[in-house]
Amino acid sequence: MFRSAHSPKSSVRPAQWAAIRLFAMDVDGVLTDGTVIISADGVEAKRFSILDGHGLKQLAEAGIVVAWISGRASGATTVRANELKIPHVVQGRMDKQTALADLAATLGFSAAACAYMGDDVIDAPAITWAGIGIAPPRAMPAALAAADYITIRDAGCGAVREVCECLLAARKPAGNKPPRSRTIRR
Repeated sequence: MFRSAHSPKSSVRPAQWAAIRLFAMDVDGVLTDGTVIISADGVEAKRFSILDGHGLKQLAEAGIVVAWISGRASGATTVRANELKIPHVVQGRMDKQTALADLAATLGFSAAACAYMGDDVIDAPAITWAGIGIAPPRAMPAALAAADYITIRDAGCGAVREVCECLLAARKPAGNKPPRSRTIRR
């Protein structure tokens, strides 16, 4: 069962999830809770979810291309992207819809083959353009209004992983369910 069935807002059909070849997203407010910590010496820190990171690795293994499109350049974003081997990282781009459309064209994907997740006004055009537009539940009203799917989990706390699970579930053959866990008794 797709988690989208439980989303407060979801108009996404299983075939749409299955058609996605590129999952692109904003960073601050999607992969993080939107908080940036800057120390007195100018060093920036962000908190990223390990759950999200593992989900993104699973997508790469499944052949789904991952991209990050951020309106601001950040050393912390670069470090995390390198750790996860994110192949496409665009920073300092305010026109995210154009950045997404350009990347999709370069990769040979139509809008229908793209999912985009964002949380703010500058993300709304990309959310609308993508085949599946996604927002976390505490996103700004413009992003929420543009979204086809609103996650149950908050940004920086597994929201991206929730989307990864939807994308991965759509690729499993109907009769190929994961094995049930067993209790081992000693």
